[in-house]
Amino acid sequence: MSTVAVVTDTTQYLPREVIERHGLHLVSLYVNWDGRTDREIDLPDYDAYYAFLRSGGELPSTSQPSVGDFLAVYEPLVERGDDILSIHLSGGISGTVRAAEQARDLLIERGMQAEKMVVVDSLTGCAGHGFMAVAATNAVAGGADLAGAVAAAAAMRENLKIIVMVDTLEYLRRGGRIGAARAWIGATLKVKPILTIEGEMQPVERVRTASRAFERLVAHLEQRREDGCDGFAIQHIQAPAEAERLAERGRAIYGRDPELISEIGPVIGTHTGPGILGVTGLRTDLLGPF
Repeated sequence: MSTVAVVTDTTQYLPREVIERHGLHLVSLYVNWDGRTDREIDLPDYDAYYAFLRSGGELPSTSQPSVGDFLAVYEPLVERGDDILSIHLSGGISGTVRAAEQARDLLIERGMQAEKMVVVDSLTGCAGHGFMAVAATNAVAGGADLAGAVAAAAAMRENLKIIVMVDTLEYLRRGGRIGAARAWIGATLKVKPILTIEGEMQPVERVRTASRAFERLVAHLEQRREDGCDGFAIQHIQAPAEAERLAERGRAIYGRDPELISEIGPVIGTHTGPGILGVTGLRTDLLGPF
């Protein structure tokens, strides 16, 4: 019986030990900055990158993986007989999932059975599709086949509601990834927007001050607890103190530590800018061991 390998990309920003524990296979996106191109996966930390981003020079750019990058990960898995579930950043903000589909189609042309690989557009990003990947690997560990792994990822996605406090819309505007929130461009560049990713960046609420935006994130955690979530998670960009302050509020609501506090890397950070804080509640029965 074939086992199921789960592939995702680097924009989930789960801790490295979680990636290794669950045996996730990663395809890296790229960031082009300060006259160089780096694979995001090769950056030891993000401090130098964000210092450059803050410097106000030319805005860095990001690049999706090539079809060849995907083939380099897929081909060894195909050769050993694995089925493959490949879960990626929303196609509404990146072409990554389209490149994955092209690589899959090439493998089918070369003789791979079509039913041995499923590529999923998560319609979300950052920890969102990371949690989907973890849910899938936990299902596989419990004996699920490819269809079962897909179902576990889908159930996780169905229950996810992630909101993000953005320090400014300026980076989203400059990078062209603002999505439906473009209606807020103008005077609202001076407010603290609350956004979510549902296919593309979607507006949730406009908040006048950082303190009110922070309390909006806390209210989201409270609402998710009422909805049946028993865990929570936090991601940020260059805001560790604020992330820890939010974690303290979350501990009071959930009676436990967050599943993760992690920093969002350059590929997403290029388009959102430093200072963002994101949060979600989680149903751990859908996620499984983290």
